[in-house]
Amino acid sequence: MNKPHKQVKITDPVAANQLINIQLNSVVKTEVAMPGVVTERSRSAGWAYADLKSRLLANSTSATGEKGKKENYLLSSTSVRSLFISCLVGIALLTASCGSSPKESADAQSQSPGSREGGGATPVDVAIARTDLLEKQPEYTGNTTPFRIVSVRSQVEARLLALNLDVGDTVKQGQNVGQLDDAILSTELKQAEAELAALKSEVARATNQVSNARADVERARLEVVQAQADSERQQRLFKAGAIAEQTAQQARTQAKTAAQALRAAQEQVRTEQQAVAAAQGRVLAQQALVAQTKERSSYARLTSPITGIVTEKVTEPGNLLQAGSEVLKIGDFNRVKVVVQVSELELAQIQVGQSVQVRLDAFPDQALIGRVTRISPAADATARLIPVEVVIPNNQGKIGSGLLARVNFENQTQQRVVVPQTAIQKQAGSKNSKGTGETQTNVPQDSSPANTSGIAKAKSQDQSGEVFVVKDTEDKTKVTARAVMLGKRADGRVEILSGLQTGERYVVRSGKPLKEGDTVSLSILSEKQ
Repeated sequence: MNKPHKQVKITDPVAANQLINIQLNSVVKTEVAMPGVVTERSRSAGWAYADLKSRLLANSTSATGEKGKKENYLLSSTSVRSLFISCLVGIALLTASCGSSPKESADAQSQSPGSREGGGATPVDVAIARTDLLEKQPEYTGNTTPFRIVSVRSQVEARLLALNLDVGDTVKQGQNVGQLDDAILSTELKQAEAELAALKSEVARATNQVSNARADVERARLEVVQAQADSERQQRLFKAGAIAEQTAQQARTQAKTAAQALRAAQEQVRTEQQAVAAAQGRVLAQQALVAQTKERSSYARLTSPITGIVTEKVTEPGNLLQAGSEVLKIGDFNRVKVVVQVSELELAQIQVGQSVQVRLDAFPDQALIGRVTRISPAADATARLIPVEVVIPNNQGKIGSGLLARVNFENQTQQRVVVPQTAIQKQAGSKNSKGTGETQTNVPQDSSPANTSGIAKAKSQDQSGEVFVVKDTEDKTKVTARAVMLGKRADGRVEILSGLQTGERYVVRSGKPLKEGDTVSLSILSEKQ
């Protein structure tokens, strides 16, 4: 093709004109064979071609006139080819700079016969249907803290001998965590026990005195009986004249003396009984003192009041502790507490006992459900924020203290399939269908009763549409039109109430309008299953 052709001998300008027409007509036929739409810009390109042809003819004619005296007119085919190539480049540049719009090109391709069969697969962006919430509610941030923190403190003044735990260790309720010096406490306990023994012996002596007093009472009672009997006998003898009156009076006086002795003995018994009661009271008091001393002695053994994890170690063994000095801090991590500051405008939507969603940055894949346990009655007077306490179950103990928590007070609503608005197009027959991603509905502006049916029809059309679902069949990827019911719209996304299931692939956007059964190719932006 690159070899120079033989020079053509042209003896007549008419022959040169015919040769030029043959070459240009071949170029025109090649250009006409290409698919496209003749527009105003392409016609202007044709005018440029006609003007170029006239100039070529004029140049050939003038050249022939000047050399009319010569016998031959030589026209090199190589130079003509160079001229034709220049024409083609100029026409191509003019067509590219004044090319038709994408819509006209798409229409031309769709109108040209056989273009779809020979054009290949249409590139599309494909996504996988997933459920989501259309509108995201605001999140409030806070830090995780144990449900409760208990301080282990020394209850007596003593020196810390040993500490068995460190920060992060797990401890159970009643477990021994440390030991204090109990020498002084042991001495106090022994003294209290000795005093108790002395008091008990005193009670025993008082009880013995009571027994003796009761014996005296019994003896005095017998003496009274004997004296009364003697007095009565002497009185009878006196009446009979057997004895003198003085003897009878002496017997009567002895009986009265014996009665007084009996009363004295009985009073002594009551006194001794009171002494026993007092001694027993001192014994009870001493027993309480002994029990208290034993309890104080038990304080030398530090125990955990709850089941939890050691969060802080305040002191070290060897330090002298005063009564109330802090030794350890133990946190209850069976439940975790988060306190967030909520605006007063959101307070009406929050109630005690309400379930909330909690996300932790430390565990992004876990969705936690907490519960509102307390709403503070006092708000910050400056920021107008109200502390709200949320409790999260932590049975496995993975959640620690100080983690960033994001709390969402949104009610638990059903999640639906959410797709981009660009994936929705009107169903077949809609006048305003413009392809994937374009949805328009003409609603009559007149609000008179005559147009009520038209408005209702427009609303029903606005709630319906179709998406193209991608299917793999016979080693090809094709699309199928699927009618869907639409829900709420927000932020360029729309809910799918029915028609599209979770996990199905659908077309988000395509390179050109799609039809039922079209073969497509997945772009690099498409999601993979």
